[in-house]
Amino acid sequence: MKQYVIYKRVSTEDQGKSGHGLDAQQRDIDIFLEQFSDVPFEVAGEFQDVQSGADSDRPELAKALDLVRKTGAELLVAKLDRLSRKVAFVATLMDDKKVKLRVAQMPQADKFQLHIYAALAEQEREFISARTKAALAAAKVTHAAKRKEDPTYSKRIGGLRDKTMKRNVAIQQKADAEAAKVMKVVGPLRAAGQTLSAIAETLDSMGVATSRGGTWTATQVSRVIERGQK
Repeated sequence: MKQYVIYKRVSTEDQGKSGHGLDAQQRDIDIFLEQFSDVPFEVAGEFQDVQSGADSDRPELAKALDLVRKTGAELLVAKLDRLSRKVAFVATLMDDKKVKLRVAQMPQADKFQLHIYAALAEQEREFISARTKAALAAAKVTHAAKRKEDPTYSKRIGGLRDKTMKRNVAIQQKADAEAAKVMKVVGPLRAAGQTLSAIAETLDSMGVATSRGGTWTATQVSRVIERGQK
């Protein structure tokens, strides 16, 4: 009989208490078990960490892996970054002959494909980090120059920053709400193996508009998925 050891992770203690992110992970795992798993199957154990994905020292993951090695069960996660954000960690795990990994969102993916996905995701995170640091450095230079020219600049920019932060929070909340609605359609389609482009076409045919009222693209669908699974 096919056996699985389920592992879920959220990043902060607040997320763990509120369940934020856990429902989405459980939904994807349930879809995989119902639609993609060999039958019959059983869940040999379930484990959950409230810890950063950048931290490889996670006690519940260690317990899950220990059970996987002892029983021969497959380690089942909803999404690869729930396991780790480090490609080296994922690669090492895949080299372990006693560990079989299955990702619910990519039910047909083999080890090679999962490795490539992890590497690309890590590259993207590194680029975003570098871009953010460059933007902050440029902003500091501009701020210093403005403050030198106008002694009242810091006070005025502080008030503007507060207003901007409040506006950004409102924008993010609206975007999260919209993503949650669209995920009710996108989630099942993605779990069924539909490509991002195919999902975009489906959303357009259903008359579901983007946040700006335009048509859907694969990139926009990907962003909705990322936002819906935070």
